[in-house]
Amino acid sequence: MRNQIEDKQITLVIGGTGKTGKRVAERLTAKGEIVRIGSRSSIPAFDWDREAGWDAALEGVKSIYITYSPDLAMPGATDAISALVWRANLQGVERLVLLSGRGEREAQACEQIVQDSGLEWTIVRASWFNQNFSEGAFIDMVLSGAITLPAGDTPEPFVDVDDIAEVAAAALTEDEHNGEIYEVTGPRLMTMADIATDLSIATGRKIAFIDVPHDAFIEGLTSSGAPKDVVWMLDYLFSTVLDGRNASITDGVERALGRPAKDFAEYARDVAATGMWRVAA
Repeated sequence: MRNQIEDKQITLVIGGTGKTGKRVAERLTAKGEIVRIGSRSSIPAFDWDREAGWDAALEGVKSIYITYSPDLAMPGATDAISALVWRANLQGVERLVLLSGRGEREAQACEQIVQDSGLEWTIVRASWFNQNFSEGAFIDMVLSGAITLPAGDTPEPFVDVDDIAEVAAAALTEDEHNGEIYEVTGPRLMTMADIATDLSIATGRKIAFIDVPHDAFIEGLTSSGAPKDVVWMLDYLFSTVLDGRNASITDGVERALGRPAKDFAEYARDVAATGMWRVAA
């Protein structure tokens, strides 16, 4: 039986313009929830670098979806999460849902802060996103026809962001998810070569995977003018997280939603149908 939290609550969606946040906000709005977007451009604004403005964003809030940009593994993330939890308690927030990352020791330290908050909590611990190839750092590689990454043949169970958002929205509005750690993955272990194959089938053109040396990849990112935090994050992910530690499939999506996780091939077909990956002749 699903029990709804108190009507007319405000849910603060931190990172509400990002990959997962905008989807969480859409689902909550469809459920009739009152949503406040937490971003630098929103009113009131929420900026991880300006703690003085957080109280205004937290006023009247009963639940928070927490994403930390660009990643909970970043230096300073634990301090920021601790400060947010402290202010959430002062403001009378009741429920926290944290988006975390699989296999990241630093992210799990942030998870513990949320678990020790004294508030209702749910952890959504995710593998790498399918949408990195359509809304993130790798879309230009798909368009160019070559995925050039220092990934070797290490498999990863890529997860769809729509699944993450549905799990998070359920956790924010249904009591049965309290105290749960949902480790969410896709239904299949995939190497980057497998990704390239599925993308080739979906787009109808050849997309190759080219394994490149890690140092050369990071040097190329830096010289291209990529933001420092993005360079740091990709350096960390490819040097630390993509080492086989996450080469396993979990049932987090099915446990939370009662249905299987979306497969990468279905995601690729859906995106290809929008024309996003179409290349002019």
